[in-house]
Amino acid sequence: MQNKPRNPILTVDAIIEINGGILLIKRKNPPPGWAIPGGFVDYGETLEDAATREAKEETGLDIQLVRQFHTYSAPGRDPRHHTVSTIFIAKADGMPKAGDDAKEVGIFTRDTLPENLAFDHRQILEDYFTGKY
Repeated sequence: MQNKPRNPILTVDAIIEINGGILLIKRKNPPPGWAIPGGFVDYGETLEDAATREAKEETGLDIQLVRQFHTYSAPGRDPRHHTVSTIFIAKADGMPKAGDDAKEVGIFTRDTLPENLAFDHRQILEDYFTGKY
């Protein structure tokens, strides 16, 4: 029997700029914590479509992608498995509401970020706020 190749899992996240801050979701499922809205890319789906779909499912908002920000690929960035995530910067209007994998939504600034951020999202947001990429 041949071994099945193991590849990293492709994901996307969207840093959504809204009402003078950025929108984060509080996760319903492990790992716990606040996170940038995002998730897994479906087979046959573009990264852009996945980011837009995941944002809609988790926040109820239709987002406008502004640009691709950066890709994060450290093998330990997700404690469940090796993921590679492409991050987008997006804008949105309206009132977000928690849905799908989100049990709560919140709008934060650099100075008000919650302590318990999931995955490597603290590093991603630090890179965003400092303009590293």
